[in-house]
Amino acid sequence: MLLVSYTGEPLEAGLDEAGRGCLAGPVFAAAVLLPPDFRSEFLNDSKQLTARRRELVRVEICREAVAWAVAEASVAEIGTLNIAQASYLAMHRATDQLRPQPTHLLVDGNRFRPHAALPHTCVVGGDGLYRHIAAASVLAKTFRDDRMRELAAAYPAYGWQQNAGYPTAAHRAAIRQHGPTEHHRMGFRLL
Repeated sequence: MLLVSYTGEPLEAGLDEAGRGCLAGPVFAAAVLLPPDFRSEFLNDSKQLTARRRELVRVEICREAVAWAVAEASVAEIGTLNIAQASYLAMHRATDQLRPQPTHLLVDGNRFRPHAALPHTCVVGGDGLYRHIAAASVLAKTFRDDRMRELAAAYPAYGWQQNAGYPTAAHRAAIRQHGPTEHHRMGFRLL
């Protein structure tokens, strides 16, 4: 069962990212402030949900959250900063968009670059434990999947509408056959 809050603070925001292990596309992050009485039958770590359920939960989160925001770090930023620092940058961008601003950040994972103005707690596997993080997980994943489907329309050979830029055998075969695009992360082992 997902807990409501880690600290009990009413303005605690959950943070999570999507796309960190991909070969192509930006990394996305979401920050979500949920009301204390938020209930969703299917809210869970986005990786535990079907695509259809993720979309249903996304609608609930966007409609009922106190505040939510999604941000990204580009392929160029990933190349310049590295994927971890680009993920933190996207998380900070999402956090900075929240109105009202949170009083505490609950971050999925074991590392985070501290936000200048806000205390945080990292929780390994937090997207399966805390509603705020699970909601952020769903938004980051669904918004990133949307972007990868948009990119797939321009680059159909890579199958991004199915693999979202992750290193599948078919994606690597397409890179081998067609070469990388400007959306590939050249600092990653593509083949």
